[in-house]
Amino acid sequence: MNETAAELQLFENLKPELTSFCYRMLGSIDDADDAVQETFIRVWQRWDTFRQESSYKTWVYRIASNVCLDKLRQAKRRIRPVDRFEPAESIVEPREMLPDSSWIWPAPDVSDNPEDIFIRKDTLHLCFITLLQTLPPRQRAVLILKDVFEWSSKQIAETLGMSPAAVNSALQRARETMDREKHRSEEFSRMNAEPDRELLSRYVEAFEQFDLDALVALFHEEGQMSMPPFPMWVRGKDDLFKFFSLTRWHCEGSRFLPVTANGGYPAFAQYVPSPEEPYLVPWGIHIVETREEKVFHVQNFINAKLFSRFGLPERLDR
Repeated sequence: MNETAAELQLFENLKPELTSFCYRMLGSIDDADDAVQETFIRVWQRWDTFRQESSYKTWVYRIASNVCLDKLRQAKRRIRPVDRFEPAESIVEPREMLPDSSWIWPAPDVSDNPEDIFIRKDTLHLCFITLLQTLPPRQRAVLILKDVFEWSSKQIAETLGMSPAAVNSALQRARETMDREKHRSEEFSRMNAEPDRELLSRYVEAFEQFDLDALVALFHEEGQMSMPPFPMWVRGKDDLFKFFSLTRWHCEGSRFLPVTANGGYPAFAQYVPSPEEPYLVPWGIHIVETREEKVFHVQNFINAKLFSRFGLPERLDR
């Protein structure tokens, strides 16, 4: 293998976990992909500067960390609608949208290694990704490298250009912040619960048949639906029924394809009828959280760009 091919192979071997690191840092799989691509370009351009005093992996992560930190300097904290806004007071079709850069977005599984997915899946849960965004960027990087990737303080210090003492101080502050946020988050306490797969199947069946009585009956009394990029979200069975009735024209005739997201969690890709063409087109990725054998929160991420990243078809026949 020539030197160029060897360089490419070294980077390809790191790419899944590097993407996973950048996603945790940035909260968007598109931004993570961009960061990994930019890291590759910098690695390629700076190959002649790589010295063997540090490992290749540490050197690459130093570049990737700097890419992420640069991006975060100019970025506002990513959120979900339920994190900042109150539920809708009147049920109307959502119109107002915020930019994609405002939101946490789901991610496909970036590693083919089942052990890797199993070990780290709790730190890929959307709730955990949301909590990470509450940390200052450098603390976020320290916490991810230490508590997720299990690096030593010395490795982290070398990667982030900090002293080991500064790493340990940042780690302590990050853990304190995360602990406070976890205690405030009811969702975090349920994070490791296995989803009710029979309930998920009934959700898909009721939605595809657009049987509103059956669909709403599956929801918890405090059940909710959020729909980034719309800040509007809906809570309570009565308002959910009104909302589904209002959007019947758009959603009736939908079909779902099963996918997994954020560490193997079951999710569903929704395709809706195209008004101009005789096929179904991408609409949203549904991640359904359950509680007490009921649907508690449907996070419907309305972003057609996600479909290609999840390896989904561009359209379905009716």
